[in-house]
Amino acid sequence: MKDRPVYEKSSLSTKLKSMGPALVIVGSFIGPGSITSSTKAGANYGFALIWCVTFSIIAVVVLQGMASRLGIVTHKGICENLMDDFSDRPTLKWIVAIGVTVPIALGGLAYMGGDLTGTALGISALTGVPIRIVAAIWGVGVLIISMKNNALKWIEKLLGLCVALMCVVFTVTMFVVKPDWGVVFKGAFVPSVPKGSLMTCISMIGTTVVPYNLFLHAKSSAETWDNPARDIPISEFGDRLTMILGGCVTAAVVVTSGAVMRGMQVENAIDMAQQLKPTLGGLAVPFMATGLIAAGISSAVCTPLGVSYVCAGLFGWKCDKSDKRFAATNIIVVVFGIFIALSGFSPTSILMTAQAVNGIFLPTSVLATIFLTNRRKIMGEYVNTPLQIALGLFVFAVALIMGVSSVVSLF
Repeated sequence: MKDRPVYEKSSLSTKLKSMGPALVIVGSFIGPGSITSSTKAGANYGFALIWCVTFSIIAVVVLQGMASRLGIVTHKGICENLMDDFSDRPTLKWIVAIGVTVPIALGGLAYMGGDLTGTALGISALTGVPIRIVAAIWGVGVLIISMKNNALKWIEKLLGLCVALMCVVFTVTMFVVKPDWGVVFKGAFVPSVPKGSLMTCISMIGTTVVPYNLFLHAKSSAETWDNPARDIPISEFGDRLTMILGGCVTAAVVVTSGAVMRGMQVENAIDMAQQLKPTLGGLAVPFMATGLIAAGISSAVCTPLGVSYVCAGLFGWKCDKSDKRFAATNIIVVVFGIFIALSGFSPTSILMTAQAVNGIFLPTSVLATIFLTNRRKIMGEYVNTPLQIALGLFVFAVALIMGVSSVVSLF
C-alpha cells in the first residue's frame, strides 16, 4: 500500500478545534446510562468489570476513527456509502438497509428512554418533582432542541466544560478513596465475568460503543472536514484524545463506586452520589444530580439525531428539519422514549436495559463500518491498515460473542 503523506504539526488551537465532532460522541456515551451502569458495576462487582471499560476505549478509538475517516474521505455518512456501494444490487441493497435500520432504530428507542429517565433522575433529586413528570416535560424540550439545524454545533460548545468537569471530579475522587491499585489493574486487564454480571458487561460496552454514534460521527466529520490529506491527522488526534478521556471518566466511576459503594443498592441519583462524598461531602448529591442532567441533555439530543441520520442516509432524505420524514423520525424516537420513561419500571432498570439493547445490536454497526473502510474503491489510500483491520475484527468478535451470549441467557 502506498505510504501516506507526512503532515506538518497543527497549531494547538487547530488541535483543540479538532475535538469538536468527537465531543458530540463522548457527550453521547457519557450519559446517564454510562454513569448508572458503571456505578452499579462497581457497587455489585467491585473492580472486576473494569476490563469492559478497557475494551470499550479500544473499540471507540478504532471504530469511531474508522467512521470519522470514512466521512472525511467520502464527504458522506456510513449509510450513504452503503447505499452507493450496493446500488447495482437492488435486492441486497434493501436487505442491507433493513438490516441496519431495524437494530439502530430499536437501540435508539431504548436509549432515548434511558436518556430521558437519566435526566429526570437528576432533576428529581434536586427538585423533588416525580421522575415521570420530569421525563415527559424534558422529552418535549428534546423535541424542540433536536429540530434545530445547528443542534450538534451548539452541543459541542456545551460538552467541553461538562466532560472536563466530570473528568476532574471523578478522577480526584478515585485517588482520594485510595483503592487497591493492584486489584484495579487486574480488573482492567484480566477479563472476568462474575456470576450474574453478563448483562452489566453488555450494558457497560453498549453505553460506550453506541451503534448510532458511528453513523453520527461519520456524518459530523463529513460536514466538518474537507481535505483528507490535511484533516485526517488532525481529526485522529481529536478523536483519540477525547475518546480516551471519556473512557477514563467511565473507569473512574467504576473505581470510586467499587471502593466506596461495594454491596450497596443503586436505585437513584442520591444513591449514586455516595461515591463522591469523600471529595465533595454535602455537595455530592447536587453535583451528581447536575452531572446526570448535563449528561442527559447531550445524550438525549444526540439520540434522535443519530437515528434520523441513519434513516436519512439509507432512504435518501435531507438531513434537516426541511424534510418532514427526517423531522418525523426525530419525533417518533422522542415520543417512544417518553413512553418508555413513563412505563413504571425502575429508572435504573430502564437505564441498564437500554444500554444492554445497544450492546446486543452493536455487531451490525461494527461490521458495516469495517466493511466500508476496507473498500479501496471507497477509501483509496486511506483504506484500513492491517492493524486497524485486526483491531476492528477483534472488537466485532467480542461484541458478537457477548451479544449472542446475552440473547441466549434470556432463554
